[in-house]
Amino acid sequence: MRQDIRVAVDAVVFGYDQEQGISVLLIKRKIEPFKKMWALPGGLVLNEESLDSAVHRELQEEAGIDVKFLEQLYSFGNPGRDPRNRVISISYFGLVRPRDFELVARTDAEDVAWFNISKLPPLAFDHKKIVETAISRLRGKITYEPVGFELLDKEFPFSDLENLYQTLLDQPIDRRNFKKKISSLGILEELDRTVQRGAGRPARLFRFNRKKYFELKDRGYNFDFFS
Repeated sequence: MRQDIRVAVDAVVFGYDQEQGISVLLIKRKIEPFKKMWALPGGLVLNEESLDSAVHRELQEEAGIDVKFLEQLYSFGNPGRDPRNRVISISYFGLVRPRDFELVARTDAEDVAWFNISKLPPLAFDHKKIVETAISRLRGKITYEPVGFELLDKEFPFSDLENLYQTLLDQPIDRRNFKKKISSLGILEELDRTVQRGAGRPARLFRFNRKKYFELKDRGYNFDFFS
């Protein structure tokens, strides 16, 4: 039996900002189908390229950005997901600081912008399902792995880390238990410097010990923060 199936990639790039919360990068389509609708950056994989190369190329071509870390999320292959032909999409997701990027709409993208995940516009294709799957994966992942340290400043008060996790999880956390577990891992270095935030006492600054974290991760350590 002859197959007529194409392979595509789509990227769910989450952005985190202390004030704006969690957002996702979307492009406005310039061509049919779903012309003028918002969608995830992505497109067909070229014959000579890998999946990873394809998703990085699409982000450059449609949004003008280079995201260093992307992780495969899931494969979406419903026969009716693309009205033109049968397309299987390999989706990726990543987490970045929007202020680190200057967005530029290119190729078949008319516009590109960040949207808060609680205020998303109607999305083309099955991209709403892809985004929802990525949100679920992200919230599951951060309960056992310290995702997102790169979203904080190099030196930060512990309250910034708490706020990051509460925002990603979209729920309050037990602050005392969270700090106790994080501290017990040895992946934070407490510094002898402080920062003044508001009218309260100056807050002690911390720094992420990336080397210690990867040593534990390589040994298969389970970062079970919330049990």
